[in-house]
Amino acid sequence: MMQLSLGSCSSLPYFLEKTTFKGRVFMTHATKAIDKLRLSDYVKVSKVSVEDMLYDEQDILRSMDKIEVIDFHQTLEVNGIRFWCYTAGHVLGAAMFMVDIAGVRVLYTGDYSREEDHHLRAAEIPQFSPDICIIESTYGVQLHQPRNVREKCFTDVIHSTISQGGHVLIPAFALGRAQELFLILDEYWSNHPELHNIPIYYASPLAKRVDCRDNYLKCGSLIRKMRVIPGYVVEVTLAKTIINEPKEVTLMNGLTAPLNMQVHYISFSAHADFAQTSTFLKELMPPNIILVHGEANEMGRLKQKLITYREIPKIVVESEEATKTEEENNKKAEKVVHALLVSLFGDVKFGENGKLVISVYGNVAHLDKQSGNVESENEGLKERVRVVFQRIPNDVKPIPLSVS
Repeated sequence: MMQLSLGSCSSLPYFLEKTTFKGRVFMTHATKAIDKLRLSDYVKVSKVSVEDMLYDEQDILRSMDKIEVIDFHQTLEVNGIRFWCYTAGHVLGAAMFMVDIAGVRVLYTGDYSREEDHHLRAAEIPQFSPDICIIESTYGVQLHQPRNVREKCFTDVIHSTISQGGHVLIPAFALGRAQELFLILDEYWSNHPELHNIPIYYASPLAKRVDCRDNYLKCGSLIRKMRVIPGYVVEVTLAKTIINEPKEVTLMNGLTAPLNMQVHYISFSAHADFAQTSTFLKELMPPNIILVHGEANEMGRLKQKLITYREIPKIVVESEEATKTEEENNKKAEKVVHALLVSLFGDVKFGENGKLVISVYGNVAHLDKQSGNVESENEGLKERVRVVFQRIPNDVKPIPLSVS
């Protein structure tokens, strides 16, 4: 299983519990940890009758027991087929799998991103070329703006709207892009004291409250005066329509309504663009390429450009990370780990001696971030916090490649 999004794994409980499939399923530790939360949330918010549900909470729990975990760069073998995985960027736990069948190596990227962001490092480049590369083509030949440009535009339009007494609505995926946007806003708010009394509301029953700054992050809803769309939008959807800022929009019930807001499309999508895809393939030089996960027209344009793009220039991305001190990097990593723990456990606060206090349904665990030691009267919570804390750094800090 490549990663935790509903598009990638929402049918897994049905597949494991309602069909005759008897094979084995592998996920990275982070994907399995978050997958249960996402699937349970999917069942709760699905607006269908019990009879029409593909699976229920018990099916999810039973399917979790059948899922095996794999570490990045760990080689496993099943029925003579060897496989291992690399970090893919995109979301926490996302992996690219290399599969070796009788000496033929196939790399399946799944959703990936070669751009490091505030809470995840970039996808790795395997140390050898596969015979076949199955690669996503979501953005086709499109190019993303540089990250620093996007972040400045994002914070500028928000600050400008707030300064004029307005409100901003930002629809984002509850796990992944939401944490990334919170970290951007947290840093910006920290550098602008005039915004410290402005609350940021996070309305998500799945990820609960992400407390980057307790004094101004709360749960709730917003009055819509300006909307920022921060990710990929599909054709013929309302999101795609309002990007062009029409005077009226047609709602799902067929009625029309005036669009009384400004709309800004500033993509923080964690999918590779053409620059990332072409550079990735140039480094790997696979003799066979299969394009997947894209609209037909975009995949067609990407195919033609890859065929005719004989001289691919070296892509140099100016990174502010290179100039950061070790202390700044450590602070960033600590903030990211805290945000991810909150996404998983909900109630995470700072306690005495720098320890984190994690509360889940009345049970409390105390986590020492330096040693990784966990204290709790509940052994189940204690073990879960310990394992999660050990695994999270693998997704936010570099891992040395093992020699194959």
